[in-house]
Amino acid sequence: MLVSPSGPTRPERVARGIELITGWGLRPVPAPNAYARQGYLAGGDALRAADLNAAFADPQVRGVICTRGGYGAQRVVDAIDMAAVHRDPKVVAGFSDITALQFALWRGARLATVHGPGAVWLDERTPPRSAESLRAALTTTRPVTVVADPFEETHPVRVPGRATGPLLGGNLCLVVASLGTPDMPDLTGAVLLLEDVQEPPYKIDRMLTQLRRAGVLDGLAGVAVGQFTDCADGWDVGVVDVLADRLGDLGVPVLGGLPIGHGVGQLTVPVGTDATLDATAGTLTVCPAVR
Repeated sequence: MLVSPSGPTRPERVARGIELITGWGLRPVPAPNAYARQGYLAGGDALRAADLNAAFADPQVRGVICTRGGYGAQRVVDAIDMAAVHRDPKVVAGFSDITALQFALWRGARLATVHGPGAVWLDERTPPRSAESLRAALTTTRPVTVVADPFEETHPVRVPGRATGPLLGGNLCLVVASLGTPDMPDLTGAVLLLEDVQEPPYKIDRMLTQLRRAGVLDGLAGVAVGQFTDCADGWDVGVVDVLADRLGDLGVPVLGGLPIGHGVGQLTVPVGTDATLDATAGTLTVCPAVR
């Protein structure tokens, strides 16, 4: 089922995603309110929550793919029927604002999910390699390995070493927005995944500093740094400088250059499953979210 827990979209923007998913032998069905609109939200909170709960309760629905991010998931996560999620776990895919939904499902049901593109599909940003990555994460039980790409802007961000632990996180803004809520996970022993888009370096500094001051980074096993897309501003300090400064002295392995996030060539990884971050070799290997 295709759901819109966050921002609004239109059928023509989802058409390419439906074509791809159908080509994988799956049957994508838009939720009743998938194309609703209320300002910057995909319909009112009650409608968005109803679609999520309908998907979790329907035994014919074996996966939930969010159409897009934007904003709004945090407004509905407290209305999710976690008992239904427990009764019939199913894979949930999305990224960006969907990090809030993924945190809630991890807290409420220990549900592993998939950080990857939504059904609003843009071939120029997510080429065939991106499509295959999402398909494999949704429909196979193979571990997912992502290799640091020297052409990614964050590639220079690296602290050598090897770490293992559950991969948790996603969009930096949403990780920070979860502080003080029941959904903020205990990151002790975890590999933290971070990515973001259109945030100037000083704001990234502010968010990472807040995480540091809140103490949530103290027990990390490692940090997987994805794409920080369109994050430049007029200052002579870049996003790589900020990431290296705020993450480089945590005393744990840090691996940048992972094509995970809002950039071209976005790849899919499970979140909530065990991962091995090998910052020396430049790889992130994650156990599957499906079985």
